[in-house]
Amino acid sequence: MRDPQAKAAGRRRRVVVLGSTGSIGTNCLDVLGHLEDRLEAWGLSAHTRWETLFDQVERWQPRWVAVTDREAARDFQRQALPARTQLLTGHDAIATMVCDTEVDVVVTAIVGSAGLLGTWLALEAGKTVAVANKETLVMAGPLVMDLARRTGALVLPVDSEHSAIFQAMRAGRHAEVSRVVLTGSGGPFRGRTAADLADVGPDDALRHPTWRMGRKITVDSATLMNKALEIIEARWLFDLPPEKIDVIIHPESVIHSFVEFTDGSVLAQLSPPDMRLPIQYALTYPERVAGPARRLRWDELRQFTFEQPDRETFPALELGYEVARRGGTCGAVLNAANEAAVARFLDGDLSFLDIPRVCRAVLEEHHFSPRPTLTELGELDRWARQEAMRWKTATTCSVMG
Repeated sequence: MRDPQAKAAGRRRRVVVLGSTGSIGTNCLDVLGHLEDRLEAWGLSAHTRWETLFDQVERWQPRWVAVTDREAARDFQRQALPARTQLLTGHDAIATMVCDTEVDVVVTAIVGSAGLLGTWLALEAGKTVAVANKETLVMAGPLVMDLARRTGALVLPVDSEHSAIFQAMRAGRHAEVSRVVLTGSGGPFRGRTAADLADVGPDDALRHPTWRMGRKITVDSATLMNKALEIIEARWLFDLPPEKIDVIIHPESVIHSFVEFTDGSVLAQLSPPDMRLPIQYALTYPERVAGPARRLRWDELRQFTFEQPDRETFPALELGYEVARRGGTCGAVLNAANEAAVARFLDGDLSFLDIPRVCRAVLEEHHFSPRPTLTELGELDRWARQEAMRWKTATTCSVMG
């Protein structure tokens, strides 16, 4: 593993944030603001939210700013840009930014499958990549990790659970890991039965008890699909078989995951639910420095709660294990079907309980390939979205048996 500090010795580390206007992106910029002596915003990107992006440019004055939606780019106030900032438009803009030889770290925070391209290009360029887009590894985990090995790029997790595992695993060798345990809050519907969830709507699903996230990932937390995707991500990120990956519900969201070693030792990473901490760890790795993240109030801690997940009410978990076992094209299909199903749910076009049913149906219908190319994954991504959009509630019995 190369030292990401080596290139940046003697100057601030230059950071590109793909998806800088979203939840992860804005948290990332908050970290940069507290560590301006160490970190510099070198490139920022957004798809359509150009007004928010323009405000960020005024504050950070990066070398590059990219608006990937061409219609939104036409509205961007390019004449008011700082003198040193160059505007890039269209999807080629991402390649220009992440391949800049001056860039040290690329944060991939673009939501959904669209985030795969930026991650891939950054890895091809041999950059340190802080992956906040879990779909990248869900869709193309083996290809992504193989590319990183070939180019000498470093992949660092930003998800709080995977960051916790990454940190704890540094206490031992890979061969000494007995299992990892991903923790989850249980979302807004923890303890509910399927009958309780028959009529819940988007407003109910978006009331997360501990985290403040975007709409799509908040719904994923409610279905436990976020844990399913994290199982798949951990499978490839840490090169672990699915049987060494467990999930436990921990509603306080203070213990972010565990690693159990062969001697019986269990190491966990604890902190308040604040995404700035795993973001900062990825940006400053391998160093630890004081930053903006909240600290634990040990005098206020009373208890930690742990529960086994309800796999009958939340069948998305089993989908995650199945996809992690099969690999191949399954991750791309599950991810795409879920994105489309969640969008339909948020639009009021699909019930909450139908989300995993759609994913199961599309998975069973697709033509499985054990070693797909990146092009094939892209084609299946589009196909799975179309199938999920066509799925009708009335067909549930015939599709699911």
